[in-house]
Amino acid sequence: MSDARPNAPHPQPRGVYIHGTEPEEQDRLRTLNRLTNRSFLEFLHLSPGGSVLEVGSGLGLLAADVAAAVPGGRVVGLEAAWEQVARAPAGIPMLWFVTGDAHAMPCRSGVFDVVYCRYVLEHVADPPGGLREIRRVLKPGGEVFIQENNILVNDFDPACPAFDHVWQCFARLQERLGGDARIGKKLFRLLQFEGFEGIRLSIAPEVHHAGDEAFRPWVENLIGNVRSAERALIAGRLVTEREISLAYGELEQLLQRSDASAYFYWNRARASRPPTSGA
Repeated sequence: MSDARPNAPHPQPRGVYIHGTEPEEQDRLRTLNRLTNRSFLEFLHLSPGGSVLEVGSGLGLLAADVAAAVPGGRVVGLEAAWEQVARAPAGIPMLWFVTGDAHAMPCRSGVFDVVYCRYVLEHVADPPGGLREIRRVLKPGGEVFIQENNILVNDFDPACPAFDHVWQCFARLQERLGGDARIGKKLFRLLQFEGFEGIRLSIAPEVHHAGDEAFRPWVENLIGNVRSAERALIAGRLVTEREISLAYGELEQLLQRSDASAYFYWNRARASRPPTSGA
């Protein structure tokens, strides 16, 4: 039986997901999963028979990979948007998806060995509240694994100043919507404040260059990030249509070069719930 409470009332999610759930965005998410899932699975510490919660499942692709890596265990994927859950993999034994808010999870306390989230805390209205919920649903001694953005560490060679300008405006839009595009660098402080122990930080590099098979998908993923928020960026008077057009053109030109490279890294944190703490 799942450790979620699928029949419990679900509060409306707080915070706004900047990318939306349009088909183009879902295609981008599928590509991002292909680029990053293997690395993240290596980061996780999973044991056969374990109980695992994914917070912010999106299309459920990573949760399906995790379920395959936990034989005899159970995996619950929590996602706020029903449009995403409706497209999640079905028919996988011991894998469930539920809709709900990361600030008030429809899960019992102290039941998961592992909880993880990727690219989620940047979007929620109350990251400390989300971490408190993760701590609540973890078993004493259970572990949390987090991968988040500090999007302004993004860089290119040759430089792409037009895209850099739009990317900075993208971060400001996310902040206007109640998110935090720089939350990755704050993970140690946030976890420490919420009472987690054994906090270990690391990074997951994204270093791609011309001739690398992941170079084009990675750069197109960056374009897709902006495209998903294009109307909001313009409506909010953060950028103009011309500035966005120049930014896209700059990265398209980058993709045509034989000497181009792109640099980024994800912030990671691993921590545990104290073995004798309360909820």
